[in-house]
Amino acid sequence: MQYEFSFVSFGIGLIIVIVGILFMRWHQVIADNLGSGVSSYDRYRLVALITCIVGLLVTLNLHWFILGNFLLMIFPKI
Repeated sequence: MQYEFSFVSFGIGLIIVIVGILFMRWHQVIADNLGSGVSSYDRYRLVALITCIVGLLVTLNLHWFILGNFLLMIFPKI
């Protein structure tokens, strides 16, 4: 599988990273309003960190590369 840069993936990934950063910034407010308060701060911060990492993978268009290799491990070519 060959790497190919895509401006569309770059834009979508950048939006995902921005959402993750905003989520990281206000995770306490979100946890207070949607979760169970102080006990869920770390869980919401972890979700925000995972969102930022996924956004970086999409920005560099590496998500298809990782998914393709993972699926080839499970379903090898015949």
